[in-house]
Amino acid sequence: MRSITSFDLQYAHRFYKFKGEAQYLHGHTGVLTIEVEDSVNEGVNMVFPCNEIKKTAWEVLQNFDHSLILREDDPLLPAILKVYEETGIKDGAPQNTMKGPAFKTELATAYPDARLVVTKETLTVEGMIKIVYDLLKDKLNIAKITFTSGVNAASAEFTTKNNIERCPLCGISLDEHGACPKCGYKK
Repeated sequence: MRSITSFDLQYAHRFYKFKGEAQYLHGHTGVLTIEVEDSVNEGVNMVFPCNEIKKTAWEVLQNFDHSLILREDDPLLPAILKVYEETGIKDGAPQNTMKGPAFKTELATAYPDARLVVTKETLTVEGMIKIVYDLLKDKLNIAKITFTSGVNAASAEFTTKNNIERCPLCGISLDEHGACPKCGYKK
């Protein structure tokens, strides 16, 4: 069975070296849907609490919300960073509070203080799915991710392989010591 949750993401990007409208810097409202699969936890009668999926995923996804996402070889990147430096926002601003921890993977690097994500490949809906799966595959038993942005949509299904121990009282993942960080249950 699956628990399903969605996220709205506001972001700007462009398709560098693309011939068409998407070569221009533009913004989107994207909807990312994550389906987590597992057996139904008998203690709480659910696969995984959707609010806990949201908390786990949002920690990294908030780096994409209200961010500029550019490919690493895009010539706009140094120009943007120069303007951010000159205006004093490259290393953050007091209003920049909705940000996740920085991350660096093979596919993307997040610079939360600058509200910037730099990607190896052009950020298409398919590219976003690859990045999100890579960031969350060890934290959630992801069975499917769907990303819709404007008129574009893609989805990918994955084989769940994690054996994530969950709390019988509230359904969330136990920590490395077999304890529930939410309710205090100990295995």
